[in-house]
Amino acid sequence: MYQPHARVIGNELWACLKALAPRRIRPARSVLLRQGDAATHVIVLESGSALITLAGDCGERTLLAVRGAGELLGELAVLDSQPRTATVIAAEPCHIHIIPAAVFLTFVDEHDLLAPLLRHAIARVRESEAVRLELATASVPLRLASALSRLVDAASSSASDLAVRLTQTELSQMIGASRNAVVNALKPWREQDWVRTTSGGGLLVRDIHSIKSHARTQA
Repeated sequence: MYQPHARVIGNELWACLKALAPRRIRPARSVLLRQGDAATHVIVLESGSALITLAGDCGERTLLAVRGAGELLGELAVLDSQPRTATVIAAEPCHIHIIPAAVFLTFVDEHDLLAPLLRHAIARVRESEAVRLELATASVPLRLASALSRLVDAASSSASDLAVRLTQTELSQMIGASRNAVVNALKPWREQDWVRTTSGGGLLVRDIHSIKSHARTQA
């Protein structure tokens, strides 16, 4: 079962890792890591949630995963000294710690963390493969409900209503569908007041369980 990094390495080491760099705040929709950039640092996600996206040749984005508090971001590129393979975008305001690559590698060596980090990476690859299969085979309502569910699960807020700070166009790009298809999928959910449109152009998810149940009937 997939677990966040904080559980994999333990609370004590997680606290030590955070202490290696000051806390910083990044607003929603800001780019935390960019695909193709050099791996100069690792991000410790203390609070908030982030989207892991892959950009195609024509600029389209695919949503690979959603990460919540207690995760490391960009550690694999640092471990194998390769460019970033995905872009990471803040889904909501995030508290992060930016650890320089050399400092992170020293920390990994000192605490024998390479093996557990690689096992964790394998679990993440399997998760991404499941998402790609879903994007290739599932209906638009099911893909959209799944994406919204991952956002809700990873969000730092425990409120019953969750604001998703992504436009319908961005959501359509991330699930590999047209904007019209997303609008049509959202229509019955709006009518039931399971989701609302916010003034900023995003969505307010009010009942993710009903959304998922309805989407399964449309599969």
